[in-house]
Amino acid sequence: MKKKRFTFHVDLDMFNPASEKDKEYMVQMRESSTFFKDGVKRLYKNKIAFVSFLVIVIIAVSSIVIPAFWPYSYENQLGVQPGKPVDASYNNLKPFEYGRTEQMKIDGGEKVFPHLFGTDSAGRDYFIRVVYGTRVSLAVGLFASIIVLIIGTLIGSISGYFGGKVDLIIMRIVDIIYSLPDMLMVILLSAVFKLTLTPVIAGTPLEKIGANIISLFLVFALLYWVSMSRLIRGQILSLREQEYVLSAQATGAKGSWIIRKHLIPNCISVVIISAALQIPSAIFTESYLSFLGLGVNAPMPSLGSLASEALNGLSSYPYRLVIPAVVISLIVLSLNLFGDGLRDAFDPKLNN
Repeated sequence: MKKKRFTFHVDLDMFNPASEKDKEYMVQMRESSTFFKDGVKRLYKNKIAFVSFLVIVIIAVSSIVIPAFWPYSYENQLGVQPGKPVDASYNNLKPFEYGRTEQMKIDGGEKVFPHLFGTDSAGRDYFIRVVYGTRVSLAVGLFASIIVLIIGTLIGSISGYFGGKVDLIIMRIVDIIYSLPDMLMVILLSAVFKLTLTPVIAGTPLEKIGANIISLFLVFALLYWVSMSRLIRGQILSLREQEYVLSAQATGAKGSWIIRKHLIPNCISVVIISAALQIPSAIFTESYLSFLGLGVNAPMPSLGSLASEALNGLSSYPYRLVIPAVVISLIVLSLNLFGDGLRDAFDPKLNN
């Protein structure tokens, strides 16, 4: 029966059941995903950021695992034995060189583990000192960024949500801290805290950590939270005008509950990205403070203190300065590139 042109009758041929091929062609289902999964996929596609992440993981795992089986200690002076004169043949060994006693063992057919980077002026294996220095620098950078993250998020969220006089006072404090010369204030505060904390922590478990490291954490807590707080404040100012915040306020929710349950979770991507970018800054600060003698306490090494000690024999053993400098550069560069990759992957404003 032919269909008439000017009629309101329904063409039943248009409602025939679709075949399996038609369904596969018409319906293209996308498996369920989340914001985190999508961000990880975008991060994986960013080859530079992914390679930087692998470099960071390899360096961090190596600094933890290698000391467990390495035959030398970062503080063990190879040429010093109780009741015997100091064997100076272990001092300032070049890479893959051996001391007098070790060479005698090798000549006798024994196997001796090589010194990959040689030894320093005190006869300590330089490779394991670089490994421990990397561990210390990474730990300081991580914990310092956590301190900055907690303080900056707390103060920035309070300033952004409550506004008014609270915001005015906090922002004036931030402006004052921003006006201070960073380098000078860090050096002065580190020196003052070192003298003040040394008698206080004597005989306590904190003495093993050292007054220099504790003073470094205090410097970060006092000075380096301002950038994080301003960033979080800007995010909170835009989020507090949303309808779900107004709804929570209408139901009688307290400001602390709204900040904790609504505002901070909605800007968590910015918080994570900023924290990742804060780690290389903390590592660089620790490195130059250790270079100036305000970092970790001897004999515990850090990359900055190793570079500082290498200056004494720069003309004879330049590789002692080059090795920690290259490790610092590699860590900071990898963290910066990885932080940029996190920002590109998890910031919704940058996603197409």
